[in-house]
Amino acid sequence: MESALEFHTALAWLEWQVDLGADEAICDAPLNRYELPETSPTKAAKASMAMPVPVAEPEVDPVAEAKAAAKSAGSLDALRAAMESFDHCDLKKGARNTVFCDGVAGARLMVIGEAPGRDEDREGRPFVGRAGQLLDRMLGAIDLSRSESVYITNVLPWRPPQNREPKPEEIAMMKPFLARHVELAAPDVIVLMGNVSCEAVLGKRGITRLRGNWTQAWNRPVLPMFHPAYLLRQPAEKRRAWADLLELRAKLNDVH
Repeated sequence: MESALEFHTALAWLEWQVDLGADEAICDAPLNRYELPETSPTKAAKASMAMPVPVAEPEVDPVAEAKAAAKSAGSLDALRAAMESFDHCDLKKGARNTVFCDGVAGARLMVIGEAPGRDEDREGRPFVGRAGQLLDRMLGAIDLSRSESVYITNVLPWRPPQNREPKPEEIAMMKPFLARHVELAAPDVIVLMGNVSCEAVLGKRGITRLRGNWTQAWNRPVLPMFHPAYLLRQPAEKRRAWADLLELRAKLNDVH
């Protein structure tokens, strides 16, 4: 009789708790629901999905790669292809064309300019704007022309944005191509037009001091001269440019 009473009492208590909303049994020991397990399912899932640590790629030396690419070029066409495949100079990304050369390959005189301008970038040839027209007149004054007796290139084959001056690192990475260009073109005499050309080839600046004075580079006589663009801005300097042209004509007559 007593056990039946206890059963009905317990059942009544249970029904009362259900009516109150209790839907879960209480554990024998207290449970701290704020305490996280040592390895939660989320952590385990993240650990299994963890990506491998990326391995740092070795740093690229643009100058070393330029030297290797230039050295492997056995002809002017191969050198142009090597330059167009060289991806470490950001100037290439904003240029329309690679301005490689103009004139006669193998000519006795090689003219090295600075970098292409807007007109050169559009046409893909060096010295085709107003400065190029003046250069043609200067060469014609001493019986030379790019169509017969002159070979022309630049230190940089791609136009700098807004015609800004080339940066030292841009000159450094393209100089190996220029050196190989001279070697393959094999001129007797080189003319350097402007400060950037002198910096790239001679490691010097100060064209007003350097111009008209013969020096050597790559075992060849080199004459620094005012850039035609400078002469357009400073026409009074054309007198000294004429003297330099006469020096050039005399050197070509002497060198065989």
